[in-house]
Amino acid sequence: MSVLSVDSICQALSRIAPLRLAESWDNVGLLIGDRTRHVEKVMTCLTINPEVAQEAILQGVGLIVTHHPLPFRPVDRITCDTVTGRILWQLIGSQIAVYSAHTAFDSAAEGINQNWAESLGLTAIRPINDPTAENELGSGRWGVLPEPMRPRDVIRHCANLVAASTPPRGVGPLDHPITKVGFACGSGGSFVAQAARRGCQLLVTGEAAFHDCLLAESLGMALGLLGHFHSERKAMDRLAERLAAEFPALTVAASQSESDPIVVI
Repeated sequence: MSVLSVDSICQALSRIAPLRLAESWDNVGLLIGDRTRHVEKVMTCLTINPEVAQEAILQGVGLIVTHHPLPFRPVDRITCDTVTGRILWQLIGSQIAVYSAHTAFDSAAEGINQNWAESLGLTAIRPINDPTAENELGSGRWGVLPEPMRPRDVIRHCANLVAASTPPRGVGPLDHPITKVGFACGSGGSFVAQAARRGCQLLVTGEAAFHDCLLAESLGMALGLLGHFHSERKAMDRLAERLAAEFPALTVAASQSESDPIVVI
């Protein structure tokens, strides 16, 4: 089997999601590992938890491409006294590299929010937040539906697209047909005010704080909550497929062990 260096895969990932698009507070790029090391197996995932780490170790994975960075915040020690420390210790001991594009992938031209907008058939797609000097594409996406739909139907359609294991939730006016929809994957409560200024009648996101929900309601804008996991996880399946197509010599697959930690009871 042919092998590729960690660096060659990192370069491909940076073309898909240029790291300059990441938010200033984010931690992106190669976070653990040796760029010169050769790998045969790559795993994508939303989050590296203990189960995902063990799955990667058992399968002989050389590189994990995770959406959520690990580590995210600076660490002053790596010991097995904490969950994060234990995972890092195990991955380093198994010589598994870790890469994250996170908010760069959220905002990329072929990233998560753009894919959501296209999957809904939106036209005239634009960023919700204005581009900055660091992020020329802007973050979030909004556009116009091909035909009017009720917000509750749009939200249900989004949940069906990712086969969500938990029912979506809605805020605000859900039954009046609309045409302008915004999408912000993950925790998108900070997009509420700007989405309303863009004229969005519905903002679909993963999760939002209570007061962001109240703000959406007070602005007369519907809010759809798919769950953080379901708003982003499917994108990691697609990323695995894209890497597999670009690097036929690699074995690339999305994690099979991670699932939404939130369940209906």
